[in-house]
Parts: sequence; structure tokens; C-alpha cells
Amino acid sequence: MGLSAAFFDLDKTVIAKSSALAFGRPFYRDGLINRRDMVKSAYAQLMFRLGGGSDEQAMARTRDYLAALCKGWRVEQVQQIVAETLDELINPYVYAEAATLIAEHQAAGRDVVLVSASGDEMVRPIGALLGITDIIATRMSIVDGRYSGEVEFYAAGPSKVVGIRELAAERGYDLDNCYAYSDSSSDLPLLEAVGRPSAVNPDRALRRAALENEWPILEFRHPIPLGRRLRDRPAVPVAAAALSVGVGAAIGLAIYARLRRTRTPAAKI
Repeated sequence: MGLSAAFFDLDKTVIAKSSALAFGRPFYRDGLINRRDMVKSAYAQLMFRLGGGSDEQAMARTRDYLAALCKGWRVEQVQQIVAETLDELINPYVYAEAATLIAEHQAAGRDVVLVSASGDEMVRPIGALLGITDIIATRMSIVDGRYSGEVEFYAAGPSKVVGIRELAAERGYDLDNCYAYSDSSSDLPLLEAVGRPSAVNPDRALRRAALENEWPILEFRHPIPLGRRLRDRPAVPVAAAALSVGVGAAIGLAIYARLRRTRTPAAKI
């Protein structure tokens, strides 16, 4: 058996919000973006989450927009904003189920890797919050301490697979023995690249693909701050996994109940 890793998408899989949009308000407050930028960024994220960003052209448009938006920003300022607001904007929104599942993979000796289209400057501190040091995220070109407006690596869609394959070659991972978790159909290439994929809070297209491929479907519903997670230690992944095992039975029961209602004669009045 080869070495193994667990690859986690970030937004709506590990945290209950968009990591990029979470920092929109402090970026606005510090003058990095204006209100129009905030609206456009929110719209771009929404389209991506709804599946409109899963094709190459849409992803390229999103990548180029983000590159132009960040051009000229001081990297040090962005890192400082993220560090100062991380506890307020991200910590309360980490799914307890995800945090426990991450800890279980680490206890089993697997490397845990966050894979996100958000910028490295945002994703790496979130990983540190969870005890994760391995990150595959979007990297912007930097010149003289400022973003140049060019993207070195856009970690979205099929590019995520490029990232995990490079890491697998470097570390000696057997991808057939690796795990991957995501909520979005845009990450189907990522899920299909490993032997043990799971859909977490899946969108409609991913739920359909998961049912067709008999992948586990996990529902994460409990964002809890880190302090409470350490104190309470909720045993939630077991319940989440149980949902995936029982999803076929649940569908069957629903169909059976509907058939019974249609076949039962109406009561006489």
C-alpha cells in the first residue's frame, strides 16, 4: 500500500462560507476594494458556486478578473488583514464535522491538504488554524512586494488535479489510496482523480454524480469555533457518514411511501 493523503476543498466543505468573500469587508475598510468590486466579486463567486464557473472560459474570466483586482496591492497588507480578522471571519465558521474528520485522517498517519481556488495568503492561515501545513491554492505573481496582476497558478477545476498530482509525485502518494472531499461539481476532476472521493454538502450536479458513482455523501451542518470543538469534541463524522450509507435506503423509502399514497383509495366522506 502506498502513502496516502486526504485532499479537502475549502469553501462549503471545511468552512461554511466563501473564504475569498469573507475578507471582502476588511479589504473594503482598508481601501483595497470599493463597493462595486465587492458586488462584482460576490457575483463571480455565486456564478462559480452555481456551476457557471466550471467550464474553462468561465474559470479563465474569473482568474483574470481576480488578477486585475489585486494588481498593485501590497502583499504584506493583505497578510496583515487576514491575520487580524481570521479569528472573527473564519474560526466560527469551520464545520465541526470537517475538523474532526481532518483530525481522524491525521491520526491515521495521512497527510491532509487544503485545495482551494482562493489565494495562498488566505488559505495558508486557515490551514494553520486547523493544524494543516500542506496547501494547494491560487498563487499570484509578486514584484517588489506587490501583486503584479499575473497569476502563477490558478487552483480551480482541472488545475487542482495538476496540483495534487505534482504533490503526489513529490511525496510518493498512491492516488488510488487517497481521499478527496468537495461540495462543488467544479471539483469533479479532483474527486475523480483519487480512489476514495466523498461529496460534502453537494450541489445538485455533484449530488447526481455521487449517486451515479456510489460515492459517500456527507452533510456537514455544525460550524463551531475552535475553542468549543476542543472542549466538546463532537462525534459528528460518524453521523455524517451514516447519512451516506443510508441515502439509497432513504430514497427507496420515499419512493415507496409515494407509491403507497397513490395506490391507497381515498377515504369515503
